Amino acid sequence: MFRPIEVHIGLRYTKARRRNNFISIFSLISIVGIMLGVLVMITVLSVMNGFQKEVRERILGAASHITIKGIDGRINDWPEIMTSTAKHPQVVGSAPFIRTEAMLTNGQYVNAAFIRGIDPALESNVSDVQKGILVGSFEDLKPGDFKIYLGKYLARALGVYLGDKVTMVTPQAAVTPAGILPRLKRFTVAGIFETGHNQYDSGLAVIHIKDAARLMRLGDDVSGVRIKIKDIFDAPRVGIELVEELSGGYLINDWTKVHANFFRAVQTEKRIMSIILILIIIIAAFNIIAMMVMTVTEKQSDIAILRTLGCTPFRITWIFITQGLIIGLVGIALGTIGGVLLATNIDVVVPAIENLFSVKFLSPDVYLISDLPSDLQWSDVSSIAIMSFIITMIFTIIPASRAASIQPAEALRYE
Repeated sequence: MFRPIEVHIGLRYTKARRRNNFISIFSLISIVGIMLGVLVMITVLSVMNGFQKEVRERILGAASHITIKGIDGRINDWPEIMTSTAKHPQVVGSAPFIRTEAMLTNGQYVNAAFIRGIDPALESNVSDVQKGILVGSFEDLKPGDFKIYLGKYLARALGVYLGDKVTMVTPQAAVTPAGILPRLKRFTVAGIFETGHNQYDSGLAVIHIKDAARLMRLGDDVSGVRIKIKDIFDAPRVGIELVEELSGGYLINDWTKVHANFFRAVQTEKRIMSIILILIIIIAAFNIIAMMVMTVTEKQSDIAILRTLGCTPFRITWIFITQGLIIGLVGIALGTIGGVLLATNIDVVVPAIENLFSVKFLSPDVYLISDLPSDLQWSDVSSIAIMSFIITMIFTIIPASRAASIQPAEALRYE
């Protein structure tokens, strides 16, 4: 089979030679270094993507994608808003809500909470709180019964369980003959839920929207409308379009603004981790330079002979570039295959390691997420492969250009 002389000689230099096996061993070490760097980078970024996706889903399971509120904190035309927003192709569900902050007390236990009044018939359109019910049922949430559903950690902090009573102290004041006093209302704990996110499990309490309206004296008004859309990353654009279609003044908010600090911190952590992993690949690429420098030193007489036979410096350069690229491409290919296999089977590999060594990497008593999630994104895989190839190419050119600068007379002087 015909192949260019640069490729032919580059392949010969990469293979083991009886005279000097050390260089071929160093070639193998270089391949393994690049392979491990690429494998680790794909796996770590996939796990970080998995954590980000898992946390995002847990947050959005209780929070809303888009929220429309009135400028004065209340909306009276919310049925029209729900009808209007439902026409948008991205909207998949909407529900009214009432939100306030209050103190919940049970004997000596006191805890702050944000109260959400919901319509149980519509709430499943915008959140997954009902799916996280641990005890009780949302079917028992009826207007006038003044029942309350608490997050798991909030219920634990108050020391209550199903059927117990809690007292809600609201910011709204009541005028009595004894003076102005805070409004108090007794609620019966009808359920305990878990969203998987500490912010909601330790601070969210859910009551019927009509009970909330009565408590806050809103009449038929609500605090706003929560909206769920198909593509959560399109929330800012969809929110602006929805407001433009509505008449009157409304405040628009979406999950990217409400939880901006958290997701910005996750993105920053991902970038820093990417830089660290890139340094690992660069360190592995230094092995290629060391190996090729030794090859060039050993092959000086061969280079001189090729030069005297008419081989140009450009072709000499490509002989050693070919050698370096072969090592890099083999390492990148093996690392990519290994990284993809490990990232897609992390849920099998990690439990097997935990069972083998009788350890638990993420204890459920400490971490909200006790299993290592993985979200393999092919854009990350391609970016890592391309970046690794570029690093390999750069680190190959340096010693290859040195080989092209060798003068035949100098190289053969002591032969």
